[in-house]
Amino acid sequence: MNDITPQELKALKDEGKKINLLDVREPFEYEEYNLDGKLIPLGELPSRLDELEDWKEQEVIVHCKAGGRSANAKAFLMQNGFKNVRNLLQGADGYKKLS
Repeated sequence: MNDITPQELKALKDEGKKINLLDVREPFEYEEYNLDGKLIPLGELPSRLDELEDWKEQEVIVHCKAGGRSANAKAFLMQNGFKNVRNLLQGADGYKKLS
């Protein structure tokens, strides 16, 4: 599945689409700025994977601060049976520049 740009994500949010957004940053980063996604820090993802079971067959957009950690999270999710995972290119930093 293709990754997604900040502009594409903003368009989906502006349309009011239901988005499964997974934030893999740390809690302090989430508190500073967030996109209203579900927060599961990358290091906790293996032990908390069951929390995302309902998303396995749906599109999931993963993001971090700049795109590195979320690329790792995307690979991990796909190895664990998630079918439609997209990484937010440029991460939260890229999205924040749009506002």
